[in-house]
Amino acid sequence: MPDAEEAQRTRVGLDRDYVRDVFRAMLKARLLENKLSSLYKAGKIVGGVYLGKGQEAVSASLGASLVKGRDIFAPLIRDQAGRTAFGEPLIDCTRTYLGSVLGPMKGRDGNIHRGRPQEGMPAMISHLGAAVSVVGGMLMARRMKGEIAGTVGATCVGDGATSTGAFHEGVNMIAVEQLPMVIVVSNNQFAYSTPTERQFACEDLLDRARGYGLGGHAVDGTDVLACAEVVGKAVRMARDGAGPQMVVANLLRLSGHGEHDDASYVPGELRGSHLGRDCLENGIAQLIADGFSTAKEIEDWKAAFTDEVQAAVAQAQQEPTPDPWHEDWRACSSEPATGEDSP
Repeated sequence: MPDAEEAQRTRVGLDRDYVRDVFRAMLKARLLENKLSSLYKAGKIVGGVYLGKGQEAVSASLGASLVKGRDIFAPLIRDQAGRTAFGEPLIDCTRTYLGSVLGPMKGRDGNIHRGRPQEGMPAMISHLGAAVSVVGGMLMARRMKGEIAGTVGATCVGDGATSTGAFHEGVNMIAVEQLPMVIVVSNNQFAYSTPTERQFACEDLLDRARGYGLGGHAVDGTDVLACAEVVGKAVRMARDGAGPQMVVANLLRLSGHGEHDDASYVPGELRGSHLGRDCLENGIAQLIADGFSTAKEIEDWKAAFTDEVQAAVAQAQQEPTPDPWHEDWRACSSEPATGEDSP
């Protein structure tokens, strides 16, 4: 873990607006996912609910470092904070979870498999690690069309996904092709319920970046300012021609694999360790201590975002869901969710 002097160095040169964007996305995502959890427990959501609690800092840092409309971002199961920072509207999320035909997937797909590929956000793929080659392929297509200059592609994986064949094949390809891509690995200590010591034998997951010839960066995933600094640097390096980069964020998933899982397999001493810190609560203290915000402003953000979440849920709940018995539901689902063409 970084010592106090190293942590202080990460604060140097951080852009104030960028840090605030990262934290605001974290806060909005946490409030949204708290609401989704309540809806799931009330039987209002079909399918699973998978939260990013504890992983918001690194996810939001990535989303806020990318440029919507130019870059490519393939989020994973716990990347609501990254989606929010990248510019995904709350209504896209609530419509998909509640099955509205007006959502980006038109009520036809699982609630976590949403995206807008034409806007640079491919839908999430259940087979973990598969998005590495998808984003790599999208970057290759842009290169062939002469449109890759200034573009960065990015995706997130967990520690478990780094053991999949799709991950290894994709990483090898982007390394050989020297594509401008960033892979964020959230080492949350468990692949579902399998601890890291049963997943890989290397001393550190960063060894895998070195093995493939990627630039490697480690960060404390519970430290918002460190995440903003390290992830931002990795994105800049990829954009400036330094080749693909991998960021390994060490943290702990602060919920079960899904809301159906009580995470009883996580030892109490790990929960009480440095890795078990809540990055959002830590971020509040950091922003106030370092002058990026005030307690009053953060409370105002919380109130405003709570209202936004409630409004997005209320709107999605009033909208039609697919009716398999009538063909004319397709006419309803053809209406774009945000005034733009849906994928």
